[in-house]
Amino acid sequence: MTASTFRTPAVPAPAPDAGIDPARWPDVVALPRASRLRTALAERIVRHALARLPLRVRLGGREDIGLGGPLLDVRDPDAFFRRIGAGGLIGFGESYMAREWDAPDPVGVLTVLAGQVATLVPRPLQRLRGLWARRHPEAQTGTREGARTNISHHYDLSNDLFALFLDETLSYSSAVFRGFPAEPALLPAAQHRKIDRLLDLAAVGPGTRLLEIGTGWGELAIRAAARGAHVVSVTLSREQRDLALRRIAAAGHQDRVDVRLCDYRDIEGRYDAIVSVEMIEAVGAAFWPVYFRTLDRLLGPGGRIALQAITMPDARMRAGRDTFTWIQKYIFPGGLLPSTEAIDRVTAAHTRLRVERSDGFGTHYAETLRLWRERFTAEAEAVDALGFDATFRRMWTLYLAYSEAGFRSGYLDVRQLLLTRQEQETA
Repeated sequence: MTASTFRTPAVPAPAPDAGIDPARWPDVVALPRASRLRTALAERIVRHALARLPLRVRLGGREDIGLGGPLLDVRDPDAFFRRIGAGGLIGFGESYMAREWDAPDPVGVLTVLAGQVATLVPRPLQRLRGLWARRHPEAQTGTREGARTNISHHYDLSNDLFALFLDETLSYSSAVFRGFPAEPALLPAAQHRKIDRLLDLAAVGPGTRLLEIGTGWGELAIRAAARGAHVVSVTLSREQRDLALRRIAAAGHQDRVDVRLCDYRDIEGRYDAIVSVEMIEAVGAAFWPVYFRTLDRLLGPGGRIALQAITMPDARMRAGRDTFTWIQKYIFPGGLLPSTEAIDRVTAAHTRLRVERSDGFGTHYAETLRLWRERFTAEAEAVDALGFDATFRRMWTLYLAYSEAGFRSGYLDVRQLLLTRQEQETA
């Protein structure tokens, strides 16, 4: 009997939300094709993993497994296991989007799972990842064309959407707080604290020729210009550039800031300082050497580079670097989080740049994400009014909760790195 004997056709998922748009969310509306054998194996592995975790997992309202803890309510176990069998963590995320599982405290559930991510799948099966895990789509690679498409997918969604959950600085990266728990009113000052720390690392002051790779909505460029720096800032997002230019002009710094729609590989000139905030995550591992060689080429003598980067453990990065993930499919196409070791390896092999200082503050990102998630949830009606449907809101909620859980568990970190150019070594 062949494996194809067990294959079942795609059928509509029995999701409670009948309003899911099949044109926009085809892989959420329809259950994936998966053999009965593969689905049964996935169920066995997942049940075994969940049974030994500090979770309360309710299956179909009839059966509870786990050691007790945050509730993971699997409303449709058959669809849940089938999706995981067919797509792994992509299926897990799509099952949430289809309302086949839910959780009163999604961050609590996901924090437990993130903390055990290295051991959820038995090691013998982890070695067979290449046989079942999907590979990155060719269109998402970090070429010039791919990078433009990838960035537009996320950052050109709607400036108004981001404004609904970000603070008045429109800073879409980790803040640095003075203490916890963080309060919404403190977020603008915490974002300025993060920006000022990066500008201090790069020694930005009056007359500094500063290059910013990744404009965002212009807050860093505004604060650098207020210090007397001359800023060239590059972005691939038309939506961000348009709003950044308006914000820079409103702050009275248009004479000091030049915002260009430009790929980082096409930048020319030499700069005293380079700053980039959470942009390396979008570059892709294959292009990390190009990225750091570009920084090396653009940095003037005695210059300093300050990067803010989300990082993950080196072993997990190596194991999953070729795997197509739910985040890459729905949120950040083409992205990959580096490890600090990977940054050290690439800079040593391809550049004269070396990491001189590295400071981590992952708990600050967890709090930043909590504030964003809570505000996004509170603005559900406003999100709908912008034309985003309930499935999008559910997807975005999972993305924010998933990210927060990564930092709360310690699986992810965010670091500010100072890189300087080392002089040529002599024998």
